Amino acid sequence: MKSLIQNFFIAARQVFVGNTAYYLWIAFLSIFILLGLSTYIEQLDRGLITTAMRDQVSWGFFISNFTFLVGVAAAAVLLVIPAYLYNFKPIKEIVLFGELLAITAITMCILFIMVDMGQPMRVWHILPVLGSMNFPSSLLAWDVVALNGYLAINMVIAFYVLYRLSIGKEYKMSVIGPLIILSIPWAVSIHTVTAFLYNGLSARPFWNASILAPRFLASAFCSGPAIMIVLFQIIRKRSEVEIDDRAIFKIAELIAYAMGVNLFLLGAEAFKEFYSGSIHSYPMQYLYFGLHGKHALVPWMWFASVLNISAFFLFLFPRTRENFTTLNMGCIFVIIGVYIEKGMGLIVPGFIPDTLGEIYEYTPTTPEIITAMGIWAAGALLYTVLLKFAIPIYTGKLRFATKEQ
Repeated sequence: MKSLIQNFFIAARQVFVGNTAYYLWIAFLSIFILLGLSTYIEQLDRGLITTAMRDQVSWGFFISNFTFLVGVAAAAVLLVIPAYLYNFKPIKEIVLFGELLAITAITMCILFIMVDMGQPMRVWHILPVLGSMNFPSSLLAWDVVALNGYLAINMVIAFYVLYRLSIGKEYKMSVIGPLIILSIPWAVSIHTVTAFLYNGLSARPFWNASILAPRFLASAFCSGPAIMIVLFQIIRKRSEVEIDDRAIFKIAELIAYAMGVNLFLLGAEAFKEFYSGSIHSYPMQYLYFGLHGKHALVPWMWFASVLNISAFFLFLFPRTRENFTTLNMGCIFVIIGVYIEKGMGLIVPGFIPDTLGEIYEYTPTTPEIITAMGIWAAGALLYTVLLKFAIPIYTGKLRFATKEQ
């Protein structure tokens, strides 16, 4: 154990070693983290009045980002299944970086939940032992268990694999096999439980649809892998890690299927809302056409729809998904399109109109945006640090002797 701890700190030193570009990147992220921290401190001092959230719209930009990032974390399962269960070598070689992204995304999810709380110190009320989780009756308790459990599973798998690589040995499936099998339904559960948090609110007809959980998963399997494709290209360009084009193209193919399902489910929901013509279609009407002269989200939603449909066709045909120019264009379209659709396009309409029929148009304030940028910068910093720790071990540059050797 003593040597293991020593080896960990030796590997951790790599985080502080880099070229000028690396230090500039760290400084760039640190500036945004500090800006975000300063606006959050102001929010702690003055309260949520610094945000645009009010009684009418009580969830906003922070929860929008949280919902998007849960999907990014869940999408790691698209690498786990072909890598570990089907032993597809090109993806098996990079699944570690997908698991590190899942760790980062879950950490960011927790940060967004914390900044959304008016009194973050009250979080102890839902912690096991310390507080009263009201498990299993509380859906929030299920979400706490799902997110933290998924974080723990990915951390154990990732760091066990790194440990075995650091001593020059293959990881043992007998050790992590059960965790890998467990991680697959758990990845599905984290986004399903998130969907159920909205889905169970019967007074909010926009969310009260059984199709919501499948839509969440379909969109997650679009945006998460799209981010991975972009990151994998950056990793292999900025390091000695070799990533096979076949792995990237296979992930792009999976995005095509997921995007097709996502668009179909969106169309099915739109048909149900608009064809019925009931009062419950008002949130969807507000979202796409405006309601009583209020239409703040309309241009955003049509923009997201155009991006998502365009991306679907770019990923659908081998000729465009295997061309890196159009592939990257499709990835950017998916990330932006799903971010809008699943963020503000999901949260805000659920509150409009409110229970008294009032339409309150929510637009995030500058402090909200800066705080969110700070969390995204913190996530980018965490992923950068994890890569700096992992890549020397992954490439074989860093090896430790063991008594067995």
